[in-house]
Amino acid sequence: MGREPMALARTLAFAALPALLPAGPAHAQNPLIADRPDFTEGPSTVGLGAAQIEFGYTLGRGREGGATVIAHSLGEPLLRLGLFAEWLELRFGAGLIARRTQMNGASLDDNGFDDLYLGVKLALSEQNGVIPALGILPQATFPTGSDGFSGGKVLPGLNLVYSWDVTGAFSLSGGTQVNRAVGEEGGAIVEWAQSLSGGIGLGDRHGLYGEWFALFSDEPGGMLAEHYLNTGLTWLPMDDLQWDIRVGVGLNDRAEDVFFGTGFALRLRAPRD
Repeated sequence: MGREPMALARTLAFAALPALLPAGPAHAQNPLIADRPDFTEGPSTVGLGAAQIEFGYTLGRGREGGATVIAHSLGEPLLRLGLFAEWLELRFGAGLIARRTQMNGASLDDNGFDDLYLGVKLALSEQNGVIPALGILPQATFPTGSDGFSGGKVLPGLNLVYSWDVTGAFSLSGGTQVNRAVGEEGGAIVEWAQSLSGGIGLGDRHGLYGEWFALFSDEPGGMLAEHYLNTGLTWLPMDDLQWDIRVGVGLNDRAEDVFFGTGFALRLRAPRD
């Protein structure tokens, strides 16, 4: 249990980093673009001299081996820092998980911190006709989490993200990623993820999206898959603040049955000269 205060201290320290950011250009006045609430990341970065803090809560319910599992993902913090160049973004994440397993009238509660996530987002190119805007995210988790919630080793991965502005109000985006993961038997495996998300603007301040995503685990006994659908709403009360809400369902037996979440994204900008 000694690692939980250290993980919380790291999360709080990340929130102080925006004070160290260099001043950025004026284009940061545009409304923020968050990487939540959907599973798909966008190819755009927060921009030089900007910091963006994204956080939220998710409640999920599913079944594992005949037991009902209710999980609360608390905080879900993601700190995004625009440093050195417009096309470069540093990313830090951590979180707290509370889980209850119920079976035959008995229940077991377990909670702890997730592993530390570190990543870099590189905006590679803008959209050119039918060729999408492209970005790539080298990323990894590090074994800083609590027992039962940590992978126990460094788990690297890579995420290729892409998007199309189809019309002024409608866009498509997707992601293809491969990550090292810990399998059901405790050994290292390869996990693939694929997603496709469509978003539509509802005026200047509101948005609606629908998304499919899937996880594919290369277990020793064969490939195992989880498929999901989810939808949600976003609202920008101001250019530097977004609120979101989402709900999703699993499409096969291995997937979580249902989940619900809500959260915020807040952009901080260093003063310009």
